[in-house]
Amino acid sequence: MKKIVIAVILLALMVSTFAGCGSTNNTSSTTSDNVTAEATKAADPTAGGAAESDAYTGSAPITTEAGQSLKILAQTSNYTNVDITNAEIVKKVIADAGITVEWQLVDYTNYKDSVAPMLSTGSVDADIVLLPDQDPNQVYLKSGMFVALDNYFDSMPNFTKWLDENPVIKAELTAEDGHIYYVPGTNVGKDYQPVLMFNQVWLDKAGKTAPTTLDEFVELLRYYKANDMNGDGALTETPMSIMASMLPYMFGPAFGLDLVSGFQVDANGTVFYAYADSTNYKNYLTFLNSLYTEGLLEIEYSSLTRDQVIERMSNDMTGVAFDYSWAMSMMYSNVLPYYDGTAATAFVGAAPLSGEYEGYYVGRVELGNMFGVNSDSSNIELACKFLDYAMSEGCQTMYQWGIEGESYTVDASGNKSYTEQASDNDWLQQLGINPAFVFPAQQSVASTDALVADWHAQINKEQEQYVKDPWPFIYATSDESDTIAMYMTDIQTYVDENTAAFITGTKSLSDFDSYVSGLNSLNLSAVLTAKQTQYDRYASALK
Repeated sequence: MKKIVIAVILLALMVSTFAGCGSTNNTSSTTSDNVTAEATKAADPTAGGAAESDAYTGSAPITTEAGQSLKILAQTSNYTNVDITNAEIVKKVIADAGITVEWQLVDYTNYKDSVAPMLSTGSVDADIVLLPDQDPNQVYLKSGMFVALDNYFDSMPNFTKWLDENPVIKAELTAEDGHIYYVPGTNVGKDYQPVLMFNQVWLDKAGKTAPTTLDEFVELLRYYKANDMNGDGALTETPMSIMASMLPYMFGPAFGLDLVSGFQVDANGTVFYAYADSTNYKNYLTFLNSLYTEGLLEIEYSSLTRDQVIERMSNDMTGVAFDYSWAMSMMYSNVLPYYDGTAATAFVGAAPLSGEYEGYYVGRVELGNMFGVNSDSSNIELACKFLDYAMSEGCQTMYQWGIEGESYTVDASGNKSYTEQASDNDWLQQLGINPAFVFPAQQSVASTDALVADWHAQINKEQEQYVKDPWPFIYATSDESDTIAMYMTDIQTYVDENTAAFITGTKSLSDFDSYVSGLNSLNLSAVLTAKQTQYDRYASALK
């Protein structure tokens, strides 16, 4: 069983990152001579002789001048047995582009700490740079170290088309000055997000269907607590196993609150802090306190880990979970002693719970890693063309599926499926699948559907209707950033401490008004003013 659990966890890690890219054992930047040698092997300069295309589709080179080179500062991944510069997918993208690349790779564990000081001192000798963060405070773009890409949009047809197809992301990428500076990778925002899951065998044994309201849910937990659900002759089961970090996802929406993002907007466009809602947040805390008092939310809920949840499932000791959807068949169902590959014997995702408010699931901000073009580069237009090429449909297909005939096949109807070889995670990583730390890769729902059980992929499609966008990524001005940084750490600490105390009953809910007063005394109003200004700017860019 231990081997099975380890195997499942490894596979789930692949899914959770949507097959994150490989890395190299070289933790420092590669030397110029070595990189040039690797680049020469990685690309065929003669490919540059083909005619240029108005849109770089992934099959036509971006330049007619053979041997043109770009320097790219990027990051390794957590697969230390993979040299990403020699990964077949990465080499093919570069070769098809008709250029060579001088890689400057920094180990992923040290990337932010290493690259941020380089950027702050202007000591970056690269044409394209993977940012150490998303530049939320516009520090890098305001310093002038990256070019405004919209000035080069005539050379970026793939990127501009993609922006037009993704207006929310376009608004998020639009800086305070109205320009767009970065080409992003993206995360899947609505698919495979945190969801409520039920042990279908337990539901069937209880003669019940998945509850859709808070009242129905509590009754189910009470039934599980009072009955021997696994048939071992003892009432030792844990009705539900929920990690503390998942409670806001699971119950907040039923009370009209996005406690995951924290900040949200009402029907009038006014920003408010969910944890300061004097009515709905108090009701949320009252509900969780009642679960805790009744023993339906376990005493040690705050320290429960995913490994412990998996162990309980492997022993058929729990009936309810809430976690990222990819865990449904990849980590949870697979360890059940009776799972036979069907939904009837699995942990199955269900609709969100509703209370006074209709339930929903909180999605994910789609923006991932960001790439910029160094304003000191002598190859700005070529760098823009390459980033655009890297965003092409042909390249994205390679990032998501790999090499046709090796890692995937395509049937007569155009449907893709992974090969048996691709089930070897080490091999797939060495191929360079989803090289998100060196190229702007877009996560794929279809390629994840191909990895999970068929019933799981179907449930994911059904649950997409319940997912709502979280608070968006919005650039902050210096003043906004200073205000938020000055006050939010204390506010968050205060909220965390009081939330735990209210749930466990060490602090009476009769003190809730005092809690709100304390929150206001920590200058929450100043933070809300900054967030409102941010949101208004984002809403304007979205129009």
